[in-house]
Amino acid sequence: MLLTVLVLAAFLAVPLVVLLARAGAASVIAAIPALLFAAFASCLPEIMAGGSIHETWSWIPSLGLSLAFRADGLSLLFALLITGIGTCVFLYAATYLEKSPEKRPAFFGYLTLFLGAMLGAVLADNLVLMLVFWELTSLSSFLLIGFDHEKAQARYSSQQGLLVTVGGGLALTAGVILLGEAAGSYRISEILSDGAAVAAHPWAPEIIVLVVLGAMTKSAQTPFHLWLPNAMVAPTPVSAYLHSATMVKLGVYLLARMNPAFEEQGLWTTLLLIAGTLTTLTGAVLALRETDLKRILAYSTLVALGALVSLLGLPHPLAAVAMATFLIVHAFYKACLFLVAGIIDHETGTRDSSRLRGLGRRMPVTAAAALLGAFAMAGLPPFLGFIGKELIYEVDIAAPLPAVAVGIAVFANAVTMAAAGIIAVRSFAGSCPPAFQKAHDPRWTMLFGPLALGVSGLVLGVMPGYVEGFIARVAEAVSGNGVEFHLTLWHGFTTALFLSLATFMLGGLLYVRWDRLRGWLETRRQLDRFGPAAAYDVGMAGFQHVAAWQTRLIQSGSLPTYLAATLITIVTAVAASLVYFEGAALPEFNGFHPLFIVPMLLVLAAIAVVRADTFISGLVAAGIVGFLMSLVFLFQGAPDLAFTQFSVEALSIVILLAIVGRMPFRETDYRTKGHRRRDAAIAVGFGMSATLVLLAVVSSPFNARLSDYYKATSLPEAHGRNIVNVIIVDFRALDTLGEITVLTLAAIAASALLYRRQASGRALATGNMSDSMEAE
Repeated sequence: MLLTVLVLAAFLAVPLVVLLARAGAASVIAAIPALLFAAFASCLPEIMAGGSIHETWSWIPSLGLSLAFRADGLSLLFALLITGIGTCVFLYAATYLEKSPEKRPAFFGYLTLFLGAMLGAVLADNLVLMLVFWELTSLSSFLLIGFDHEKAQARYSSQQGLLVTVGGGLALTAGVILLGEAAGSYRISEILSDGAAVAAHPWAPEIIVLVVLGAMTKSAQTPFHLWLPNAMVAPTPVSAYLHSATMVKLGVYLLARMNPAFEEQGLWTTLLLIAGTLTTLTGAVLALRETDLKRILAYSTLVALGALVSLLGLPHPLAAVAMATFLIVHAFYKACLFLVAGIIDHETGTRDSSRLRGLGRRMPVTAAAALLGAFAMAGLPPFLGFIGKELIYEVDIAAPLPAVAVGIAVFANAVTMAAAGIIAVRSFAGSCPPAFQKAHDPRWTMLFGPLALGVSGLVLGVMPGYVEGFIARVAEAVSGNGVEFHLTLWHGFTTALFLSLATFMLGGLLYVRWDRLRGWLETRRQLDRFGPAAAYDVGMAGFQHVAAWQTRLIQSGSLPTYLAATLITIVTAVAASLVYFEGAALPEFNGFHPLFIVPMLLVLAAIAVVRADTFISGLVAAGIVGFLMSLVFLFQGAPDLAFTQFSVEALSIVILLAIVGRMPFRETDYRTKGHRRRDAAIAVGFGMSATLVLLAVVSSPFNARLSDYYKATSLPEAHGRNIVNVIIVDFRALDTLGEITVLTLAAIAASALLYRRQASGRALATGNMSDSMEAE
């Protein structure tokens, strides 16, 4: 039960985190993800031996759903990245937010909630459970992106991210339902074990499209990438966490998890290749337009996400190895450089690369961390990033369109290399401007994360054998079968090596021409005018116009109009159903019964209500209707209901009469004759439809199965002899609780209105008294 305990521990740590942050012990909070990292690391021996960890708990057995968690190479990799990088981010944030101690409790609470949601999503072995955590990541990321909610841009970006990812979540929900029904199970491991049958199912195309669509929105694939750069308004620790190992990688995780079931399907590979290629090109081009360090990194993240998705769509046996290696590489260098960008902003007050120069002498340790991350990002030896880039080139060379694949890869990697130079070289090289003379290296809590991540990329590059076996387990989970490979820095003079040299030269040229290219691309306003961001704004404006039109049309402010529309809709639906399904029927009548006098009296009382000249007379007539209904219950063998009805009617009449004396009700009917005829027609139509439904019900054979069940179980299971009370309190407990809640809320609202009226009256009286005193 280790996995279950670890996931629950992350959520249970949220209140503890808030308390620690309030107590000023923010640095201690980093121990929580660190302990989780250590616990997950203890699972490595079993995974390295080719095994997996399964845990199952009963959840909704009637629907075949269980709380199931599973750790294999892929899910354990994500768990280690989430907790490991999370430790660096948590420690970093403790100092990053030191000038805003009042914000720390909420920030760390949201961040811990997000950590738990991510762990649950990657470890869940049940599609429905995974979907629950999936949506929780959207909600918690909404809180993190919009953390500085006093800023309009933060509110806009958090709303945009939520709408895009939740919209994709709806598509994923439909895909999950279809996939579970097609496979006959919602267990992911069972679905993957019988992937061929699922792929051959008639619903397979719909499932593939819906799953890919959901993953694309979460992993910011074009055209859903618009929310990712806008999310840079979030605090830097959030940006580092979301972009390196968590939020944007969750869609990649889902595609990698489902890949063994659909990798032979042409639709699956085509969608992944198209989405990945477009995203890579989009990120590369848009990165060249930016000067803000975080936005440059954000668009380079798009390049990496596109590459990861493209690798999943390629049939090469090393594609899964390249994907797993680059996943680790990107997580390390992207978190490192985001944290460096945050340090630069923290010390200089700006992230504008066109202004930043010469910080190396003032911040030597930060410069060292930046160089480590930039070398890995640029794919330079002896870093693990070089090995990952070589693997990508080796896979692209054998792609269906090798010239196109290699050309896009070289261009994207060159842009990534130039971006790394802008962050790590331009910002720190040269002489320091006077405005930045006071900049200095921050405390170790902010430097630990980028240094540890940068050094890790270097160590794993020099000694890749330490991670080779684990990558093999990850690749096996992604491809569904074992792959033989060997990670090394030197493969000889291969085509991939020459492509790396070409990348270095093109990257250096782009670095030198960065400002000129950026200036030219900034003048291409078509990218903004016709891009997905503009389409999103137009769509949101359209929704607002439609909502305003609907409001003007529907919300008239007239209660009679609302009631009339509601009743007409009900009458139309009932009448159409009776006609379409031929449901109208009349029961057999056995002659006149003396108790028919009660329904006749009910009809007369109802007419009296309609014909009443004053509110009080109408109220009394309505009470007579209630008393007559109690007689119906009494004569039909339900004395308890009759007594309840009688008590409620008596109490209601007394209370309403007391209210009438205090409220300014109109004594005359203000409706015109036309309004009265309309209301009469609606009332008659509603009464006739209800009568036809009741007659149809009475004419059908009585099914006593439910009543027999209540009779048989009320006493032994609910320990009650009054069946009606047992039904209300036990069998329909949630329904009753809901009714009580609605009544309570209504009472609270009424009390608030009355209190406000009394307060207004007192204020008015006080004002009049003051005016009188001044006049005297």
